[in-house]
Amino acid sequence: MRLSIFFKSAIRLTLLSFCCAFLFEAKPAAAVEISIVADGLDNVRGLNFAPDGSLYITESGIGGDGRCIPGPSLSGLLSCVGTSGALTQVKDGNQERVLTGLPSIALRPNGEIGTGPQDIVFDQSGNPYLLIGYGGSPSISDFAEDSPSWGQLYQVDLETGSLNSIADLARYELANNPDGEDVLDVSGEIASNPYAFTIKGDTAYIVDAASNNVLTVGLDGNNLQTLTVLPTQTITDPIFPTLAPGQTAPPDAPQMGETPQEIEIQSVPTGVAFGLNGDLYVSEYTGFPFPVGKARIFRVEPDGTTTVYADGFTQLIDLDFDSSGNLYALQYANQPEWEGVRDGSLIQISPDGTRRTILSGNGLESATALIVGLDDAIYISNRGDVSGEGQVLRIDIKRTVPEPTSLLSILMVAALGINSFLPRQRSR
Repeated sequence: MRLSIFFKSAIRLTLLSFCCAFLFEAKPAAAVEISIVADGLDNVRGLNFAPDGSLYITESGIGGDGRCIPGPSLSGLLSCVGTSGALTQVKDGNQERVLTGLPSIALRPNGEIGTGPQDIVFDQSGNPYLLIGYGGSPSISDFAEDSPSWGQLYQVDLETGSLNSIADLARYELANNPDGEDVLDVSGEIASNPYAFTIKGDTAYIVDAASNNVLTVGLDGNNLQTLTVLPTQTITDPIFPTLAPGQTAPPDAPQMGETPQEIEIQSVPTGVAFGLNGDLYVSEYTGFPFPVGKARIFRVEPDGTTTVYADGFTQLIDLDFDSSGNLYALQYANQPEWEGVRDGSLIQISPDGTRRTILSGNGLESATALIVGLDDAIYISNRGDVSGEGQVLRIDIKRTVPEPTSLLSILMVAALGINSFLPRQRSR
């Protein structure tokens, strides 16, 4: 997982794609404008806007020289602990790390596939909250007792840089194991990895990607509990990577030589957002081997009941709604991550269920988070699993080309000329 944000001098591209065919087969196409609003980020993750309009970005860092364990990849490399995690602010075109020294673990020596600061959200009073994940055993502590640590939800004082833990999510998993599954890390212990959250009123809603559950906790730190456990699914004829000498497979991979015809995979929730109807929606990445087209979006009722709202996706990493109720779903990559193909996709789902791919590839790769701004522009953490190359992209959907219903209408659209489709400036 990886990403990054806001450039001082924005690079503006206009992508105008037409899916034209004769008669009734033509489909609408979107003109999008892409700007880089931040770059040079280390394993960029969650992002959000403060009340003053500045953008805050979490960086999971590049690990460090501390304890090392086998890394979460097929490379056979080690992941090592450090304090290179950070929080970056983009304000008035200036990009600055405003909080550093946060927990981080990443592959060495290249600093890829890092875990640490995962997400940031502001409550209705403008107070910021920071989520730090891990992806390992909740019983491990690498830092001093009074320092930020793994699997925690913190309230942050941006003036002093102090963090106050309001929920130890990792310890909760260790004590309760809500899904009853032995989701294990590489050491064979129960794993926890709080990945993303949102806030409604005085309650935080958190997804744990290793524990497959949605948690709730009051912003005062009280009443930490499981709202729901997301369901597993059965996959037939799964495709697994072929390991090269020295490579290691995830704990849930089959033994060498095994070719199961049917497997049960975990959900792996990654994104959480409230729709205009007040319902909670959760995206899933799916567990190893990350089958194409099997990722789902769930709607979660207040009592924890889950239903599949939409399916047929691949490695979903986040989701959010615009002011018109359109849901935007972000795919980390369009193929299983072990294939090494990093092109991702941004998909729009309208309130009536109509889907439209806004962007696929064309610079969108290893995407790790998104948020819709107040102006309905979409901000995406891009190249989110590498060091020094992460970005945050701004995606402006400028217009939709009307769907031609006949050859004559196609010719009329062409006659309008390309200038009629040039993007217009949008005010904030």
